[in-house]
Amino acid sequence: MSYDSWGRNVRARRKAREVSGLTAQTLRDGVSWLPYGNGRSYGDSCHNSPGCLIDSRAANRILSFDENSGELICEAGVLLSDVLDYAIPRGFFLPVTPGTRFVTVGGAIANDVHGKNHHVRGTFGSHVSGFNLLRSDGRSLECSADINSDLFAATIGGMGLTGLITRAAIRLMKVGSADIQQRTLRFDRIDDYFERCAEFDNAHEYAVAWIDQLAKGRKFGRGLLLGGDHMEDGAPMKAGTKQVLSVPFTSPVNLLNNLTLKLFNEAFFRKEKAGEHVRNVSWQSYFYPLDAIGHWNRLYGPRGLFQHQSVYPELTGYDTTVKLMECAQTHGHASFLTVLKRFGTIKSPGVFSFPRPGFTLTLDFANQGERTLRLLDALDDIVVAAGGAVNPYKDARMRAATFEASFPNWRALEEKRDPVMMSDFWSRTAMTFAGAQMGHAASF
Repeated sequence: MSYDSWGRNVRARRKAREVSGLTAQTLRDGVSWLPYGNGRSYGDSCHNSPGCLIDSRAANRILSFDENSGELICEAGVLLSDVLDYAIPRGFFLPVTPGTRFVTVGGAIANDVHGKNHHVRGTFGSHVSGFNLLRSDGRSLECSADINSDLFAATIGGMGLTGLITRAAIRLMKVGSADIQQRTLRFDRIDDYFERCAEFDNAHEYAVAWIDQLAKGRKFGRGLLLGGDHMEDGAPMKAGTKQVLSVPFTSPVNLLNNLTLKLFNEAFFRKEKAGEHVRNVSWQSYFYPLDAIGHWNRLYGPRGLFQHQSVYPELTGYDTTVKLMECAQTHGHASFLTVLKRFGTIKSPGVFSFPRPGFTLTLDFANQGERTLRLLDALDDIVVAAGGAVNPYKDARMRAATFEASFPNWRALEEKRDPVMMSDFWSRTAMTFAGAQMGHAASF
């Protein structure tokens, strides 16, 4: 099977084995391995081209749930959508969720995903009680903050490199309703967002902004700031909403270009009334608007897409955000989904987690070959100069130097990496430095 990433910018058939029947002896058969969730990573952190992937999706049972503590125990291949289907009728919700519910629990831990409420609840890893980790030396280790704590910290955000998560315990959040009371502010320029974002963070469980990346002049940086809280007086809604539409095949050309996105952005901006208003919305539309369209990544055409997500200090937040968006405009690229929010100060239990205090900007670009790669390098340079970091979980091409500037503590993960686990991302970034250091040592 192809086992694509969501970006689909490197198409190839890859070897994989289902998790059922996998043993530590199998892991020592002379090839490298990498756990594979549901293929929603944008870059190559889910690829292991020379070796073999471990397809975890067949291990998808919910094993137990404690309604008093909210702790759910499940196998690592369970999708977040399965968790929601189970939890919502019982009055619970995920404490942290990314922008799609079609990721595995194991993948959510390995990427230490974040959501619209990082300022309140931190990352997904902050709500993991523990997990079982299969290592290639034959050990199946129980890991938590108190037991094998070093592997617990390395595995959260460790991109599957420390071993195979087989089951996990996560703490769910009690809610009055899954649906959301949404407060929307339509703002006309980027300055307005920075004047109001702290207020929205302080007032709401969730806060995120959609930005019209193509707007220029007096409209530069216009968008929608969306605050949200779970409704208190409504009964929890049933889960299981079906996808309304699906893209049946890959478009022969990129349909999300400058022209189509200008029209889309104008319509999306105008659909909200000017000023500020409050209304109730479904949890599906607030958290997962793109999940309603199956295979929406096919709209980018056969060359796929790149996603660039960065985080940078709050002190330089305004200037860095403006520079990043101006850079994309200068390079003639249109971003379909441009999202801006503030990360909070809650520290992840993982040693290799991407979120940190400051602002985070996410941009999606159609792959136009060298033109796009030059743009992404230019965006990296702006972020690194600002003292920020580029998200490795969504990357497919960052330079090794950008990686080290973003994660100077990467050796803490390398020390705990299972020796048979490897990814294309780790090979082209961390191993560049590790290999150079080994060669230097050998010269003495």
